[in-house]
Amino acid sequence: MAGTTLSTLRFAWLEVTGLCQETCSHCYADSGPKGSHGTMTVADWLSVIDQLAGMGTVDVQFIGGEPTLYPYLPELIERVHGRGLGIEVFSNLVHVREPLWDAFTRYGVKLATSYYSDTATEHDGVTGLRGSHRKTRANVAKALGLGIPVRGGVVAVRGGQRVEEAARDLVSLGVPRVGGDRARAFGRASRGAAPTIRDLCGHCAQEKCAIGPTGDMWPCVLGRFLTMGNVKSAPVAEVWNGAQAAQVTADLATVHGSGVQSCTPPQFLPMCGPCGPCVPSVGHCDPREASNAEAPAIGASV
Repeated sequence: MAGTTLSTLRFAWLEVTGLCQETCSHCYADSGPKGSHGTMTVADWLSVIDQLAGMGTVDVQFIGGEPTLYPYLPELIERVHGRGLGIEVFSNLVHVREPLWDAFTRYGVKLATSYYSDTATEHDGVTGLRGSHRKTRANVAKALGLGIPVRGGVVAVRGGQRVEEAARDLVSLGVPRVGGDRARAFGRASRGAAPTIRDLCGHCAQEKCAIGPTGDMWPCVLGRFLTMGNVKSAPVAEVWNGAQAAQVTADLATVHGSGVQSCTPPQFLPMCGPCGPCVPSVGHCDPREASNAEAPAIGASV
């Protein structure tokens, strides 16, 4: 298939590491304590940031793994800020080094975090890390105290999970935006099943892409089984507008057509506000299922 020009690339997830302190059973990236920073060098990431800025990208979100474990994150944040792009870091907020707090405040970084319960036992059970609830909650409060914007996402992982209470707990801390989602069948959450395009929301590659620790470009963080090319082998614009990317978008359109969901999981996209109704109010984030549900929105919508 000949290369065709895709839509403007407005947003990019930058997955700087596969390393994480937690071992969440639903992790779409299959990250954990044995993960690595991959093969992308600091110079590679700086070049990607410069190229994105040159392409008119508006926002980036640093993800992992746990991006705060990437030792050069402050340097990357500084470069993104210098190129005039918006910055969000999606972190479990278990441990934030002082240089990162400084970078967050200095460069206008926004934070996003996942939260699973108002009780430590249940939250820590999901993350597989004792003390994670206490530390995440304390760092949410610290960030808000420093004037750093924070939004939260509550993922329904287990039956009977205290998702509504988790959202209310974040709101009580002062988090104005609390979205939610169900666990998606990718990574460890798939329990060995092969990922499928039908499990995606359908908005993949629509003005957005993800770039992983080895340089692979994907149409979104969940669609990492759909490789569009590699930014270590070719410029970002060439990959984004290349034949491989065009084939991926064609495959997505074949499955989803015009029936894509009217929203995407808000814990992943900083430009998306929380759905209503949504998890935790009705236990899912699929407008096709939620359209007739009557439930109050939790937190402020935008």
